[in-house]
Amino acid sequence: MLQMRGITKRFPGVLASDHVDFDVRAGEVHTLLGENGAGKSTLMKILYGLYQQDEGKILLHGKPVRLTS
Repeated sequence: MLQMRGITKRFPGVLASDHVDFDVRAGEVHTLLGENGAGKSTLMKILYGLYQQDEGKILLHGKPVRLTS
């Protein structure tokens, strides 16, 4: 299982993601829905390592990981 806990990302003058929690289990399919500027792309860029979160943690099978692209 992949877990994102309390993920926060700030850019100058913008709070892009504010303490987001997101879980993905093996075999599940997920869709992120939201308005423009809701932070969907930012969250995915953190998940695949393009951005680093300012707060929060990412867990893979219960163990903390640091993702880098």
